[in-house]
Amino acid sequence: MNKNLFFILFIAIVIPNVSLAQTAQGIGLKAGLNYNANGDYFESINDNYKNPDRNVGYHIGLFGKIGNQVFFRPEIIYTSTKSDYDDDSFEMQKLDAPLLVGLKVLGPISVFGGPSLQYILDTEFDGIAINNVEEDFSVGLNFGIGLNFKKLGIDLRYERGFTDNEATFIGNNGISTDRLDTRPDQLILSLSLLL
Repeated sequence: MNKNLFFILFIAIVIPNVSLAQTAQGIGLKAGLNYNANGDYFESINDNYKNPDRNVGYHIGLFGKIGNQVFFRPEIIYTSTKSDYDDDSFEMQKLDAPLLVGLKVLGPISVFGGPSLQYILDTEFDGIAINNVEEDFSVGLNFGIGLNFKKLGIDLRYERGFTDNEATFIGNNGISTDRLDTRPDQLILSLSLLL
């Protein structure tokens, strides 16, 4: 899909819901850290115990919340991820638009999940810009658990991309080509503030 389709979806889905959220429950700011995995999640964590900042990225954005016991939470987030492969690093910047449905289960605890629309803004592998990612637009899944104390919240979620999406680049020898899977596979820890 192209850039125009992503922005049409953004305008058609996210903006009206955030506007509605202003009257139903509220809008807010969120930011946090994300841990991006390379391959098997547990194997990736085990490989990184010596360098814990190796695959850590960050995110910042806005969210809306409609409802209380059962709620809808659209978000628009700028995300920067990093994945280390041996001595090289793959970095990606993207816009995420999760469309989450949640349920308050006990006191301040809630669970949520839903699709996430993702648009890749930029990719770079060891200082080399990669322009040939198969698809700039993809769809993933977010699900997690949150704690909300009045206006302050914290949540932990898992994100996984649905669509196979690879970046191709030419190796150092100038002949061979290599591929990287650009689908998100990450844990995301966020702090949020309802305005």
